[in-house]
Amino acid sequence: MPSSLPDDAGPIDLEHLRRMTLGDAALEREVLQMFARQACQLAATLANVPPEASALAHTLKGSARAIGAIRVAEAAAGLEAVIRDGQAPAQAVGLLRDTVAEADAAIAALLGRS
Repeated sequence: MPSSLPDDAGPIDLEHLRRMTLGDAALEREVLQMFARQACQLAATLANVPPEASALAHTLKGSARAIGAIRVAEAAAGLEAVIRDGQAPAQAVGLLRDTVAEADAAIAALLGRS
């Protein structure tokens, strides 16, 4: 089934997403919905930098890479590194929050729920 998503999605690499979903438009939509839900939940949890923050950031990084949300993946990797290096995480948490919000807005627009 050909994709019904437009190519200009901003923070989501739609070509990558299409390759990962084999061009199945219904699967693309389902994956985007699941990612948006998970990413927003994880970003909210990570805002408080819980003890498991590094593992949560790693999970988010993998999910983001899988769907082509490269900016989110990079921000999650940055937070992971900051935590690993024992640095203050506030700036990295803020960047992650911003990139997740940007991806969520793009996904909302793609799915027609904006």
